[in-house]
Amino acid sequence: MSFRQRGSMLGSILGILICGVAGGFAGWSAVTAWGIDGVLGALLAAVIGMAVATALWAGVTSLLRALGWVR
Repeated sequence: MSFRQRGSMLGSILGILICGVAGGFAGWSAVTAWGIDGVLGALLAAVIGMAVATALWAGVTSLLRALGWVR
């Protein structure tokens, strides 16, 4: 594996981790603010977290491609 491929993989892993943490925090914050707990709160937090993480990943990836920083 070349150095460039390794760097690309490391960047992707780091981006996924950051987006996942941001999504998890957003889901937890939303459920806490609404006062929902238990199984329903956990499911709702997971759905919100995944949606936020996916949207963040897609948005940042598109922005970086538009700026020409990644191919």
